[in-house]
Amino acid sequence: MIHSFLMAGQSNMAGRGDFGVVPEIVNPNIFMLRDWGWAPMKEPINPDRPSAGIGLAASFADAYQKHYGEQVGLIPCADGGTCLDQWVVGDYLYYQVLARSKHAQRNSEIVGVLWHQGENDSHTQEDADAYEWKFTVIMDAIMRELDIANVPLILGEIGEFAGGYKNGRCRFFSSVNAALHRLARSRSNCAIASSAGLKAREDNIHFDSLSCRELGLRYFEQYLEIRSRETNE
Repeated sequence: MIHSFLMAGQSNMAGRGDFGVVPEIVNPNIFMLRDWGWAPMKEPINPDRPSAGIGLAASFADAYQKHYGEQVGLIPCADGGTCLDQWVVGDYLYYQVLARSKHAQRNSEIVGVLWHQGENDSHTQEDADAYEWKFTVIMDAIMRELDIANVPLILGEIGEFAGGYKNGRCRFFSSVNAALHRLARSRSNCAIASSAGLKAREDNIHFDSLSCRELGLRYFEQYLEIRSRETNE
């Protein structure tokens, strides 16, 4: 059975890296979900916008497939420019996650959740301060509905370059990152991938192609860390 991963969040999960900068990842054992079923993986995996491009999921999936030797499926649900208030239980994005994931569960086992989001919740201190509890309500509901409460959940830090986005529009990104770290510490099946040293495209908000590849590998390292903790418990 395919080992699948739910991809959720906003544009840095969908991927905005430029094509032609990094080699294409070609692995016949990795697939991406489409309306009609599984298709061979080819970026953009998460075509939420015409600007969708290289993302972190391809290098993550490639590392997972080579390590475990299993077929891998990616369930793209990220939506660029969205804040947590658009992911609330009962709204469109929430039901989209459930619909796509349940479609995937017909012939795959969801073995992890990949989340990268928070830039649009870093515009005000109020939104940043509310991040932890809002996220908890949303993710707990998704995992409960899909019966995946114990699978690894990997979060990603917002890039440090976000402070320079549109004259400080995301000035409270460090508060969101702090909330993400608290979430990773408070959930036994959760870890966070560092964005330290990674670079942005010229827009100062999206990871460039090389950084997307590296971030995917960092996500996989954290996945292994969670699995290692489970083994030692």
